[in-house]
Amino acid sequence: MSMIKPATRPLLDAGRRSFMSGSGKAVLSATAVALLVGCESMAADKSKMAQAGMASDPEADAAILNVALGLEHQAIAAYQVGAESGLLKGKVLDTAVLFQSQHKEHRDALASTVAKLGAQPVQPLPMSDYAQSLDAGAIRTRADVLALAMRLEKEAANAYLGVIPSFTDDQLAQVAGRIAADETMHWTTLTVVTGEMLPQHALSFGG
Repeated sequence: MSMIKPATRPLLDAGRRSFMSGSGKAVLSATAVALLVGCESMAADKSKMAQAGMASDPEADAAILNVALGLEHQAIAAYQVGAESGLLKGKVLDTAVLFQSQHKEHRDALASTVAKLGAQPVQPLPMSDYAQSLDAGAIRTRADVLALAMRLEKEAANAYLGVIPSFTDDQLAQVAGRIAADETMHWTTLTVVTGEMLPQHALSFGG
């Protein structure tokens, strides 16, 4: 395994923190919103953008979406580390693979939108870098794998929930909410699998 550059883990953590704090206020233009939700005809309609009162800023939009894309790359890699560890079996392995596939759907939607904005989607790091940043060498048991997945899923859910108030477009807020719901569902399922206690109080996410 190649050694990770010393700056890689701080960069991954900084990316997650910047997204959680609302990178660039996380305000996407009408064009980016339309592309993200799959409405290319609306994205091409300048009059609708003008009516929405939102100017297009593809470069800024792509930068925000690339932060989210980087986090999805990390989640996909984490599930790959777990799957290849040999510690997950049967339905637990099947569930991990399912969750990874859903992160891949998030990745594809984000990457497609960045490309349609005329920018280069951020590429995943080598698996060896992710393994190092996720401290894969310390994984010894199934519980270790699931604990890592639970931590990343909860951080992701909170990240998406954290930027929703900054969005000026209702459609984009809804997209972020739907992705956060996926992450929350993943975390809840993993919590049940591990036998951990579910939150005893309401409003346990997004705080």
